[in-house]
Amino acid sequence: MAETEAKWYVVHTYSGYENKVKVNIEKTIENNKYLAEQIREVRVPMQDVIEIKNGVKKTVQKKMFPGYVLINMEMNDDTWYVVRNTRGVTGFVGPGSKPVPLTEAEVKPLGIKTQNLSIDFAEGDSIAVVAGVWKDTIGIVQKLDFSKQTATINVELFGRETPVEISFAEVTKF
Repeated sequence: MAETEAKWYVVHTYSGYENKVKVNIEKTIENNKYLAEQIREVRVPMQDVIEIKNGVKKTVQKKMFPGYVLINMEMNDDTWYVVRNTRGVTGFVGPGSKPVPLTEAEVKPLGIKTQNLSIDFAEGDSIAVVAGVWKDTIGIVQKLDFSKQTATINVELFGRETPVEISFAEVTKF
């Protein structure tokens, strides 16, 4: 069951447990760095829906696939076991016990970018924040997350260093 390339898999969850499953899998990855290389991203696809209540139009986010979570991972015995035994997960989507990855055609309409992004800074480089809440802050890149397109930098907050995640679009090399 070992596959070296990361692909998108669909996991079935109890209804309403999608975000809990996402958080639980991310916590497991955080606690086990070996898994972080194999389970790259966990997603609950959302879409904007316009609701009209009492004559008031409001845009709200709704789950595209209630009861399902998407996971970008390398399929092997370890990753399968971790995901399958996460509280709230009922199983992978696929015939029997064999998970089937999504095809490129199935992934494309979900708005998931598969191409690689190129940036002009790396871990350890100094960057300046040019937009957002942390505008005009300078920090050293601690971690890069290409799937989320974010950089983690340390910022001084209340007299201590605090890690902050900032979008690639909001930073430039210093």
